Amino acid sequence: MSREQQLQRVTDCGIVAVVRFTDPGPLVEVVRALADGGVTVAEVTFTVPNAVEVIREARRQLGDRVLLGAGTVLDPETARAALLAGAEFVVAPSVNVEVIKLCRRYDKLVMPGAFTPTEIVAAWEAGADVVKVFPADVLGPAFFRAMKGPLPQVKLMPTGGVDLATAAEFLRAGAVCLGVGGQLVDPKAVATGDFARITQLAKQYVEVVRQYRGK
Repeated sequence: MSREQQLQRVTDCGIVAVVRFTDPGPLVEVVRALADGGVTVAEVTFTVPNAVEVIREARRQLGDRVLLGAGTVLDPETARAALLAGAEFVVAPSVNVEVIKLCRRYDKLVMPGAFTPTEIVAAWEAGADVVKVFPADVLGPAFFRAMKGPLPQVKLMPTGGVDLATAAEFLRAGAVCLGVGGQLVDPKAVATGDFARITQLAKQYVEVVRQYRGK
């Protein structure tokens, strides 16, 4: 799948699930539960122990049903390990130009994190496909509206503090997709194996996107 196809899949879905938990054991089932609810784009963060193995196993079991990525990628070595394990995209909390260059080299989608207009432009100029604005709850939807004036060409994804109450507002403010963590991948549900709860939440977020887009 080309980078352009990956980007289209992300924007079509509208939700990038952030899969983060202290125990890697249930996370393949978490990704499956997300897909059952219609959220078919997910990043497994490198704060998860043995994240590479989680990515490899999720890719083996779910194949192309889910566009699977790696999150919290801080350096190109980690990015390459994730891609070799089957990750199709890379998300970072900050701008590391070498990570962006590596993803471009292998024609993989890359979404570095930024907080200020200067960082957003730096990420975009370096080759980011989407710029993750993090933590988005600190800045709020008004920041996204402000950025669309001078930077209408930059694709922005809020992450951090996005929930069912704020999701539509971020979309209205110009976000191309939403990064959603614990409000979707509910830690209590993961801990108790309540995957139906995660599927239910996924359906709710998908419905928010659907209603906003008028589909």
